[in-house]
Amino acid sequence: MKGGTLTKKELVEIGGRPIIWHVMRIFSSYGFNHFVLPLGYEAQQIKRYFLNYEAMTRDFTVRVGRRENEISYRGEESHPEWEVSLVDTGRRTDKASRVARVADYLTADRFFLTYGDGLSDIDINQLLAFHHAHGRLATITAIRPAHYQYGIMEADDDGLISRYEQYPSLPYWINGGFMIFEREALSYMQNGADVPLETGVLQEMIANKQLMMYRHEGFWRSMDTLKDTIDLQNIWTAGAPWKVW
Repeated sequence: MKGGTLTKKELVEIGGRPIIWHVMRIFSSYGFNHFVLPLGYEAQQIKRYFLNYEAMTRDFTVRVGRRENEISYRGEESHPEWEVSLVDTGRRTDKASRVARVADYLTADRFFLTYGDGLSDIDINQLLAFHHAHGRLATITAIRPAHYQYGIMEADDDGLISRYEQYPSLPYWINGGFMIFEREALSYMQNGADVPLETGVLQEMIANKQLMMYRHEGFWRSMDTLKDTIDLQNIWTAGAPWKVW
């Protein structure tokens, strides 16, 4: 609990740092250091984290008793300089509409879009090269889960089981985040506060043949449950594959 409120998932720590920090470090290791965070529910938690970022991650000397306190930080940060824009986009705004509301902060011809809870050893340069090559408006990084989390059964009408398989491999590809959009794609997102991404914008792009899939065969995990958090902590301790920095 934090101040009577559950810690936001993006701030749950893996290896002593919030998972959103790990996501940002992945991009930063490829030279992308400008981040825009569209905030909603419990936005103040994310804002507090970044407002206190330097003091909580570095040594410092503080001079108090003056009209304005002075703080001198010691040593260098563990990553390149980041520019992080935190934008309150509304508590109930849908995902695509959140992106539309930060359009003024997106100054490049294209931008990455990802979730704050998915980690991967994806090569961002290869993803970007794939996107450049196909020339369409958007690319989604696709992940194939290693297996289904339950056992599956087949039986006849009387219930006699003919097949049981524990943790079967799946033939499906899922959205692993790490998406790229051309700026022109914002036009799909600017139709109000309730424009969904997965069931709205992406479906329109599919219909218009503007969405491509980049298949990633390497490591990927999302943090959706307490078990996921524990698993990711154990993976970090053993040597995290997503630590590409």
